[in-house]
Amino acid sequence: MRKTLLVALALVLAACGTAESEPSTSGGTNLNVNLGPDQNRVTAAKDDKIASKVPEKFRSKGELSIGGDAGTSPPLRFYATDDKTVIGVEADIATLIADVLGLKPKIEVSSWENLFVGLDSGAYDLGLSNITVTEARKEKYDFATYRLDTLAFEAKKGGSWKVKEPKDVAGKVIAVSSGTNQEKILVDWSTKNVAAGLAATDIKYYQKASDYYLALQSGRIDAYLGPNPTSAYHAATSGQTEVIGNFSGGATVQGKIAATTKKDSGLVGPVQEALNQLIANGKYAEVLKRWGLSDEAVPTSEINPQGLPKS
Repeated sequence: MRKTLLVALALVLAACGTAESEPSTSGGTNLNVNLGPDQNRVTAAKDDKIASKVPEKFRSKGELSIGGDAGTSPPLRFYATDDKTVIGVEADIATLIADVLGLKPKIEVSSWENLFVGLDSGAYDLGLSNITVTEARKEKYDFATYRLDTLAFEAKKGGSWKVKEPKDVAGKVIAVSSGTNQEKILVDWSTKNVAAGLAATDIKYYQKASDYYLALQSGRIDAYLGPNPTSAYHAATSGQTEVIGNFSGGATVQGKIAATTKKDSGLVGPVQEALNQLIANGKYAEVLKRWGLSDEAVPTSEINPQGLPKS
């Protein structure tokens, strides 16, 4: 799947030139895409005061183990053209946090489920993998926020259809990934529409980006509902699709993405301070701009804010 993804990315970038760093201006976004292993990442200086607050059990290792699902969803976490280097906005922010704390970043890869197993066991010190703060997760983990959790409806470019409220998806064929919060939102919207006498939404399930983008281009689905970073990045680099509606990942509650640590490990405080320094000095904004995610910026990092409610 990794190689398939990279081939697909190379194809959508081919019209712009090289797949390494040629800018794309589709959708009004000027995005420099670098898929190579040499990322020339934004870096930050160590802050001795913040670093001194890191618990000794982490400082003594000299490195920060950062777990996440590499996945196949640019620009979050994915593999470079060497098929082994993890790149993306999550890897960049993880590196910046480690820099401020004076630790060497050790970017780990796991499945989504094993990410939390690794945090529980101590195999990972920190998790950065598009993790949304929820009230249920706050019982086991501490969070330091760094990005808004925003969902997007992505459709074929050039249409007039926009999604602003539930009635806009009545009678439409829309794809989601199963077991996700966006699936729950879409099912809820469809149920409300039916109760109001409108047509149900025909919900299709896809787990691979390559599959739902083929379905979108062939007209088998009208739109895909997924994480905004993935859709914004794809629209900016492919020139084939566009975002036709944005919503909070928490529906009525603004969802927030956060760096995740084991409960009471003592690490969340220094991580939050590092993030707030990076926000203040512009390094954070530089990384978000690099990946086309400036509109998901937070003004400050919060520790354990209100999360998405329990089901």
